[in-house]
Amino acid sequence: MGGGLRELTSLQVLRTLDTGPRGLTDGDAAERLARFGENTLPARRTVSWPGRFLRSLRDPFTAVLLCLGLVSAAVAAWGAACVITVLVVVSCVLRSAGEHRADRSMAGLRDLVATTATVLRRADGEAAPVAREIPVDELVPGDVVRLGPGDLVPADVRLLRANNLSVNQAALTGESAPVVKHPVDAPNRPEDRRTGGAPTDNAPTGHGPAHDELTRNGPTGNGNGPAGGGAGRKGHGPTGGEVPESGPFDAPQLCFQGSSVMAGSGTAVVVATGAHTRFAAAHDSVHPRGPSAFDRSVHGISWILIRFMLLTPPLVLMANAALRGRGLETLPFAVAVAVGLTPEMLPVIVTTCLARGASLLARVHGVIVRRLPALHDLGAVDVLCLDKTGTLTQDRPVVVRALDADGRDDPEVLHWAAVNAWWTLQLADLPVPDALDEAILDADDSLGEAILVAHDATDVRDTADAVEAVDAADAADTADGDDVSGHDVPGHDRGDVPGHGRGAAVPFDYDGIAAVPFDPARRLSTAVVRTPGRLGLHTLVVKGAVENVLERCALDDAERQRLLALAADRADDGLRLLAVATAERPARQRAYTPADERGLTFTGFVALREELVPSAAGALRVLADRGVTVKVLTGDHPGTVARACRDLGLDPGEVCTADGIDRLTDPELAELADRTTVFARCTPEHKARIVSTLRAAGHTTGFLGDGVNDLPALHAADVGICPRDAVDVARESAGVVLAGHGKDLTAIDHAIMAGRHSSVTIATYLRITLSSNLGNVIAMLAAGLLLPFLPMLPAQALVQNLCFDAAQLTFSYDRVAPAALRRPTMLRPRDFLRFITAFGALNAVADLATFAVLALALRGPGGTDDEALFHSGWFTENLLTQALVMVLLRTGRRTAEAPGTSGARGVFGVRGISPVGRAAAALAVTGLLLPLSPLGPPLGMTALPGVYYLLLVAVLGLYAVALAVARRRHENRGAR
Repeated sequence: MGGGLRELTSLQVLRTLDTGPRGLTDGDAAERLARFGENTLPARRTVSWPGRFLRSLRDPFTAVLLCLGLVSAAVAAWGAACVITVLVVVSCVLRSAGEHRADRSMAGLRDLVATTATVLRRADGEAAPVAREIPVDELVPGDVVRLGPGDLVPADVRLLRANNLSVNQAALTGESAPVVKHPVDAPNRPEDRRTGGAPTDNAPTGHGPAHDELTRNGPTGNGNGPAGGGAGRKGHGPTGGEVPESGPFDAPQLCFQGSSVMAGSGTAVVVATGAHTRFAAAHDSVHPRGPSAFDRSVHGISWILIRFMLLTPPLVLMANAALRGRGLETLPFAVAVAVGLTPEMLPVIVTTCLARGASLLARVHGVIVRRLPALHDLGAVDVLCLDKTGTLTQDRPVVVRALDADGRDDPEVLHWAAVNAWWTLQLADLPVPDALDEAILDADDSLGEAILVAHDATDVRDTADAVEAVDAADAADTADGDDVSGHDVPGHDRGDVPGHGRGAAVPFDYDGIAAVPFDPARRLSTAVVRTPGRLGLHTLVVKGAVENVLERCALDDAERQRLLALAADRADDGLRLLAVATAERPARQRAYTPADERGLTFTGFVALREELVPSAAGALRVLADRGVTVKVLTGDHPGTVARACRDLGLDPGEVCTADGIDRLTDPELAELADRTTVFARCTPEHKARIVSTLRAAGHTTGFLGDGVNDLPALHAADVGICPRDAVDVARESAGVVLAGHGKDLTAIDHAIMAGRHSSVTIATYLRITLSSNLGNVIAMLAAGLLLPFLPMLPAQALVQNLCFDAAQLTFSYDRVAPAALRRPTMLRPRDFLRFITAFGALNAVADLATFAVLALALRGPGGTDDEALFHSGWFTENLLTQALVMVLLRTGRRTAEAPGTSGARGVFGVRGISPVGRAAAALAVTGLLLPLSPLGPPLGMTALPGVYYLLLVAVLGLYAVALAVARRRHENRGAR
């Protein structure tokens, strides 16, 4: 929405758009639809199945396997090439299927979004306009639309008329307070920028949700409402003296696509649609997402493997050529060695683990994982950034205290506030009470169930009927007007007057006379009532922003400043204050106006705070126990956020505001972000910068957001999370969508645990496979140099890899020990390199010990028999050591233990046996029986003598002890 239209009057806007208050004709609308296009965001391309499959091939591990397959085919190792091709295809199909299911779930969520708008259209130029529902996609500039409570603003519009209209712009600005909107034909007047626009004939005349802004402005006027500027903007209220910077979202006459109508109604002309809206501009301004934690980890480990694999074949060829005089005939063996180092099943294991975790989350917890790698990123998250509203608080105020002028608790103040709320609701003809008035009415103990009965049983506009629903006798008394048994007591003492002090009457025990509703210029509302028994007098009950009420009270400057200081102190403690005042006036027939709001007697303050999300405190404790640090990035007042955090048990520490962030360099911000929990007054750019700084400092970050203003941070985070009711572009940008929980931290905890489970499984597979493979490669290289024949035939190496790979598939279904899920899980290349080097060397020692047993104790009469015996003995030992490694190094071995059983029974017993344990047993049996089976001779293997098995048991026993000791030392080092 261009700044030029903001400078024009409503009539000039209509002329510029070549339209009028009666709307467009059908012909004009069709012509403009063809010219401007549909009112949709830039098209999101649906990725086809072939496209998904090809995109999966870009995975580094998959690319490594493809290269090895091509090399195998080049040296005519067709068996290895076929096996590798099958593994690549299976991995890509699994990943494509998982992402396709997630996209189908997202399409279902998009269908839940409202798709129609009420528009005025005419059949031709002479016909009368008719209100009709049309698809939002068909709106064009110049259309005149009607807005009502609950409607989504379908495009960028300029208001022509409004009645009590307030909208929620949180999806665009991050500010949770509803914003008053009304037509303004001179939008650039300074007083409009201070007060949200001067009231016009069509300005709000009610006390609706716009009144919630009073709590934002506080005694110093530095809130989120029109008088206080927005998040991250300078601005002060009437006592602050500084005019806020005026942005497009501050303009009271403009409403934007992506916002929603909270209350009231309005008529507006569409000025921008589709790609020309602010909503679309915010989406287009987002930079492409950088590599996530999963991408960085995978690339790091891939390059380690690539270096090993590129180095291995030349070493084998050169060593055999130099020491044995062998030439290119050893090339298939060299390729087999490189293949043996590669974790061929890694793409399948990774995809299966992530797909199973994503499927379980969707079925059980209503969490949709849109990108499978995002599930691993969740498991690695150690910093979770979120907003306050909807996550920690419910954006619903509750009354905390009612204070008199000295700061002491006084229920009388709450009583008069309830009188104002009740009678303003009745006499201003408002459809429903706003959130503040609801909180006050709920908190007034004198109402009890009577308010609920009256409100639910009758139309709240009919005061007599509402009273009758509570007490027919009282209704009759109040309907008669004067109470003949009462006494007129001038200069009354409130404790002696019915309706005051202890045993006070409910608000509808008074007679409602008139109401002067809330408007954004006065920032207060007035109810005029008559107390039964007080003939000839009317009581004005005024409630509103602290500064605005105090300036209308009969106070000297010193007392007014004292009360402002008292209110400021409470506001700094995170409370939101309303001031209440009363005045007695002689009864009259003439209408009451804002001019009567003077010479008031100050009654006290009503202090409110936002209601906390019931599950938030427990979820925060659980996240802290799991090693996840929560940081709150919000546009709200620092005191409000700090109060909510303290109430939830989260220590806010020193709150940092946007002004402080702007003065810091990136290194300084990184140091500050590491020790700061709450960042207040943040703009979308501040949020994105904080998230990016945390990532640059080595943290894996998650960001929970739901609005267009959250898009930069959603893209900056390793994993973006949003609820199902987030704006469409936020859902498309997020990697994880909470389909059934809103912004529920408990659902995020479930997702984090599922991510950790998948990550631990993948890490376990990598450690076991790479260490075992590295040991085999070292042993192959040593044997190739020491023996006059190849230590293992290419076919034998291929069969051995197939057996091990098949057993490793069960890692996808393994149970993970709870201890392994307590901290964030990250695939760190350097940690893997240290692990596989240490345990790979240990495996190589076991292989070399087996070589010694075979060379010294089992030499046959001929060279051929010696070669077959060596191949058979090493094949059996290899599969048995790999089975041992699977059992002893798996992360989930402790969870296999049934309660009250020993560890051995847990691993090998019937009740506690795991899929990995069964696969390891099958692998061991294969290693023992395959040389004895009919398949042995074709593979170049023969039966082994019994003495070999006795010696092998000794070698394996020593190897198992060494593995257990090495693992214990590794775990102790990790714990430190």
